Amino acid sequence: MSKQYDLEERTFQFAKNVSLYVKKFTRTISNMEYGKQVIRASGSVGANYIEANEALSKKDFVMRIKICRKEAKESA
Repeated sequence: MSKQYDLEERTFQFAKNVSLYVKKFTRTISNMEYGKQVIRASGSVGANYIEANEALSKKDFVMRIKICRKEAKESA
């Protein structure tokens, strides 16, 4: 598979970049709370993608991919 389309690596890099970005926020209570949520959501994208690739059925795969999409939208 081409590196350009390696979603497992791309989702990992996405979570890493989000974490680095959030660390630049000024330290206020609201920023810290929102930052934690964005970091959790961005990490969840990759975790759910890995689970989707290990799905037992097509239906399970589709459900996990939908969760990935939802978490990605929450992170954006």
